[in-house]
Amino acid sequence: MKPENIVRLFQDTAERRGEEACLRFKQAGIWRSLSWTQTLAQIKHLAEGLKKLGVKSGDRVALLSNTRYEWTLLDMSILSLGAVTVPIYHSSVSEEIQHILNDSGAKAVFAENSTQLEKVLKVKANLHNGLEKIILIDGKVMGDGLMTFDEFKALAEGVESDFGVRIRQIELDQLATLVYTSGTTGPPKGVMLTHGNIAYEVDAAERSFPIDPNDVSLMFLPLAHILARVIQFFQLKVGFTHAYAESIEKLLEDIGEIKPHFMVSVPRIFEKIYTKVMNDVESGSGVKRNIFYWALEVGKERSDYVLKEKPLPSGLKLRYAVASKLVFSKLHKKLGGRIRFFVSGGAPLSKDIAEFFHAAGILILECYGLTETTAAVNLNLPNLMRFGFVGKPLPYIEEKIAPDGEILVRGPMIFKGYWNNPKATAEAIDAEGWFHTGDIGEFDEQGMLRITDRKKDIIVTAGGKNVAPQNIENLMKSKPIFSQVVVHGDRRKYLTAIVTLNPDEVKAKAKEMGIAFESYSQLVQEPKIYDWVKKVVDEINHELPKYETIKRFAILDKDFAIETGELTPTLKVKRKVINERYRDLFDSLYSE
Repeated sequence: MKPENIVRLFQDTAERRGEEACLRFKQAGIWRSLSWTQTLAQIKHLAEGLKKLGVKSGDRVALLSNTRYEWTLLDMSILSLGAVTVPIYHSSVSEEIQHILNDSGAKAVFAENSTQLEKVLKVKANLHNGLEKIILIDGKVMGDGLMTFDEFKALAEGVESDFGVRIRQIELDQLATLVYTSGTTGPPKGVMLTHGNIAYEVDAAERSFPIDPNDVSLMFLPLAHILARVIQFFQLKVGFTHAYAESIEKLLEDIGEIKPHFMVSVPRIFEKIYTKVMNDVESGSGVKRNIFYWALEVGKERSDYVLKEKPLPSGLKLRYAVASKLVFSKLHKKLGGRIRFFVSGGAPLSKDIAEFFHAAGILILECYGLTETTAAVNLNLPNLMRFGFVGKPLPYIEEKIAPDGEILVRGPMIFKGYWNNPKATAEAIDAEGWFHTGDIGEFDEQGMLRITDRKKDIIVTAGGKNVAPQNIENLMKSKPIFSQVVVHGDRRKYLTAIVTLNPDEVKAKAKEMGIAFESYSQLVQEPKIYDWVKKVVDEINHELPKYETIKRFAILDKDFAIETGELTPTLKVKRKVINERYRDLFDSLYSE
């Protein structure tokens, strides 16, 4: 039986859930809620406003905004018209915005605030493909083709809605959204996702996730990212409460206040939490350190029993209860005290970090997917998971490994193609309907998938050895000293790396060594600091085959950032950017 489109599914849930809380958000420092009834009413109202602007089925409407509840309301109102949502990351620069608006032919764009508006206005003269209106969500604006959000909402005052009739006319093969994703060369490509792609993804998630309608989830990832968006659609179908974090900087504070039952995150957040915990441990007393590492060993022992679904011996139960009270309860409290599990996606999660959290009694379910697969196609489950693997395929999905190791995926969640780019579409989806992911992987005996690396990122050394850099980078980042690591060495005699360090770790070590310094930039150039880092690198090298060891490395004096173009909005390193920006530095690591 085919699933319904997401807007119909949402309407059914809203009518069933009624006055229960649907969306939660902070205004003027106070958490406020919209009930399901109110959410449905607002979406209907915004849809009528869009109709007044002349938006009709098939038209594209862009959203240039950070994650906020209005994003969701606008997205659903656009979809209810049979129109197409075009998300744009709030971190995008004017040139990217210009390309997306022109390529998509967006009829209107909603800009979050004056900062985003300025980016659009900067390139307005170059927008030649049908943009008629720019609506500002926060703030006042005047000018030709410009409108405030209040003015937009006023368009629909007193208008009768035909929402219920209209949404029943939306077919599953209709285009729902154009999600732009960067390729290795050329401008971003528009991934065409249909209502059917979304409906099957949400249905597969509901069959897999242990979710209760009374659960609360906290969202901080950008809704321009397909994983965050799918979780939002999932919420609107299942009926739990969705809260929006104020910002990534206030995430831990928001977690403490909302007390979520589950959350979707990216590995970088878990790395930061892990580093903070380890920093606190190492800066504490010897007694505290000994208790922590004892508790961690107990946690790992328990973890082994849990993963094998074996009953815990009574002695281990007692030791774990003590470990939990003395150590792990503090971490649980920081994470709100009600968390049942996290979902991690968007990039590979370090095996060491997954093991650490599981030992502490916190479950992280790693998933795998791409924008072209409507987010997840593989997922670890609470009763079937393995560290370092991304689980079995979701319902409806077929997978196989090509002779060169590439993961191929087929099923109803696979995208329709790239917008206005039949050549790229033909290269990505073969004649039998298999999508070529560009990722290298392998299955274990249970059919669980392990991602080795991106096909294009594989390093082939001068000696002909194939090296997956992400494995080495994740191993290094599991040490609290490192913040970011980029391994280099294609067609070279040996591997090198550029690293950024965690300032708290470095400053604590400087204090311990009696190194005086005036700035962090000066500190990371200290020979003693380099020797300390080299010792850690040497320890890691002992765990690796000889051809995967890091022979030389360079320390940067500042971390990678979204603002500098070195990280994606979901905090993944842009390897191509790093390789180009630091080409001379990498070259210097190979000079004799």
